[in-house]
Amino acid sequence: MGGATEPPAPELDLAFEADPQLPAALRQAAGPWADPLQGAEPWHGLISTWLAALTNELPAALQAPAYSLGLSLVGDEEIAALNADWRQKPGPTDVLAFAAQDNGLDQAPAMPMPDWAGQGDGPEPLELGDIVISLETAARQAPEHGHPLERELLFLASHGLLHLLGWDHPDDASLAAMLVRQERLLATTDRR
Repeated sequence: MGGATEPPAPELDLAFEADPQLPAALRQAAGPWADPLQGAEPWHGLISTWLAALTNELPAALQAPAYSLGLSLVGDEEIAALNADWRQKPGPTDVLAFAAQDNGLDQAPAMPMPDWAGQGDGPEPLELGDIVISLETAARQAPEHGHPLERELLFLASHGLLHLLGWDHPDDASLAAMLVRQERLLATTDRR
């Protein structure tokens, strides 16, 4: 069976946080994806797998042996504030992605690096940026989309990751292509 093999997963430095002010029942419904005791562990393997699956599609500037990114689960109030500040749109949204490698950020101040950056023997990670997901909005949307909260969180995380890697959807055709790519990423999740 001569199928192409996926490249090995790149190293990943993942900063994960779930807002402790989120309702306990909502954090419990999200399972390991919002469990502060497990921290980034469930997300780390998943995002590493996705990055490996995407490696061959990435432009050379985004191909790296190691990446760094942040992932935060927040409530509607916090994401609404971010949405207003950064996109000038009122109200909460489901996911926001703040790309560090965006061409439009040439004049922006340098992103602060965490204390561990530059330490150790591994390669210097390429900073991708941050993904912020509203757990409250995800919980409302999941039944509307006919799937569990876990699937909605993974869908939103894959969407945010694609945005960090330069994907965008300014029109219906671009959105359709992005959604197809997200479904392929989610299929890799199902095989894990």
